[in-house]
Amino acid sequence: MNLRHLLVIVAAWVSIVYVVCFGGVALFPSLRELFLQYALHTNTVIGGNVITLSTFIAGLIVWNVIASLAVSLFVVLFNKIKT
Repeated sequence: MNLRHLLVIVAAWVSIVYVVCFGGVALFPSLRELFLQYALHTNTVIGGNVITLSTFIAGLIVWNVIASLAVSLFVVLFNKIKT
């Protein structure tokens, strides 16, 4: 399995999904609360929206790092575990 190619694809996919989600919350702030209620089955009071270029870039970096680590672990396990 080509890890580098897989990481590039994951970075592209995560970036697209992140941009769509960030844009959705920027345009429709109530989406955050709806997601918490219906997807995570919780209802909390969330502070004000912080939608800035800095939070966008920081979040994009964080989610790409998390996804890259997850895919790297997947590849290691895929290559180590033989059936």
